[in-house]
Amino acid sequence: MKLSLTLTKKQKAFVDATATEVLFGGAAGGGKSYGQIVDALLYALRYRGSKQLILRRTFAELDKSLIRTALSLYPRDLFTFNFSSHTGRFKNGSCIDFGYCATEGDVYQYQSAEYDCIRFDELTHFTEGQYVYLISRLRGANDFPKQIKSSTNPGGIGHSWVKERFVDGGESGHAFVGTDGMERIFLPSYIDDNLFLVAKDPQYKARLLALPQRERKALLLGDWNIFEGQYFTEFSTKDHVITPFQIPSGWRKYRTIDYGLDRLACLWIALSPTGVAYVYREYCESGLTISQASRAILERTPKDEDIYATLAPPDLFSRSQESGKSKALLFSEYGVTFTKTSNDRETGWLAIKELLAMHNGKPSIFFFSSCTEITRCLPALTIDRVRPTDCANEPHEITHAPDALRGFAIYYAKPNAILPSVKVGRWSADMWEDYYAASKEEKQYLIQKYGEPQ
Repeated sequence: MKLSLTLTKKQKAFVDATATEVLFGGAAGGGKSYGQIVDALLYALRYRGSKQLILRRTFAELDKSLIRTALSLYPRDLFTFNFSSHTGRFKNGSCIDFGYCATEGDVYQYQSAEYDCIRFDELTHFTEGQYVYLISRLRGANDFPKQIKSSTNPGGIGHSWVKERFVDGGESGHAFVGTDGMERIFLPSYIDDNLFLVAKDPQYKARLLALPQRERKALLLGDWNIFEGQYFTEFSTKDHVITPFQIPSGWRKYRTIDYGLDRLACLWIALSPTGVAYVYREYCESGLTISQASRAILERTPKDEDIYATLAPPDLFSRSQESGKSKALLFSEYGVTFTKTSNDRETGWLAIKELLAMHNGKPSIFFFSSCTEITRCLPALTIDRVRPTDCANEPHEITHAPDALRGFAIYYAKPNAILPSVKVGRWSADMWEDYYAASKEEKQYLIQKYGEPQ
């Protein structure tokens, strides 16, 4: 049977791509989903008995897009679709499963499956954990090419890792090998690439042009540095990331941390005499005990570097039921003494926005280019769907360094309300309340922190 298919140049490049991992992405209207469906059809017909999996985050999204497109495009005398199992079968023995992964645990429904080609539509809607796990399902005792072929727009919970894995990894349009040895290629798409859409719906581009600047850049231009749902739209690599320089010895220096066994994030921040903040060092590591985290922080702080305060969130000051000691006290026993900052998320995020904002053409915070985790994670945070004034806490792995920065930013904005002077002449009521509720060791810690009560 002879098929008559019309493809754009970018869609054909997607079909012809031979890299193990392929991303077709960028602007809205670039014909990405159609390219996926056509490519899946050609793969199924070319490799008899092949198995493919096409994924969206939810089945409702899958049903309203890819399944409808496949049913309208695939020849009925070659393809049948089972609406109960969501599986399409070809006469030559090939099959396509249409699936979803709404939660992290949904990937395990494919635990025993084997696929020759796995396709993600709207890849940035998935987490990196889901993607990496499903790569393990790419296997089979045959000679068919094993590929993961994805399509997406910028934005969503997976924006950061997708950008790092595909967009930042190499030159667009050219295959490159990642640090893990996997061959990848990123094929950018733009609305002007899709001549069919432009011809049939000439007002579509005009509708995108009418969007606010942020959405326009993401959906019309496919700009991966700004996307729909981005929380810190103020952040710009050009404006905020600078070449490292020697911090003058007289500048006040802080450390600020976010700690859990899953991740330690510690930032070193210096304040210039004019009040401009410079994030000049960072250390981020997973799986560290308190003793290991303390040692790592101290080892990365030169002995002649005077740290004015090490800021930590209130949850580290809560006493453990098992030991009766707080994490803050345990850190102090290993040589890192904390000052409690605030955990007011909304106020903290707004404080960061204020630091990033341009005043007379300059921001109030800069980041050394060597601080790659905070400059990667901060612009990747998205707006929480339930509380638009808050940042989403998913994917959690990108929140740690920004949380550490938030602790500093809220202190910077309201230092007197958060950090009492160490050299106090009289303790406040809150200080005495903490003291009376403390254990013997914690009382010693409080005296070390606040000074001898008068």
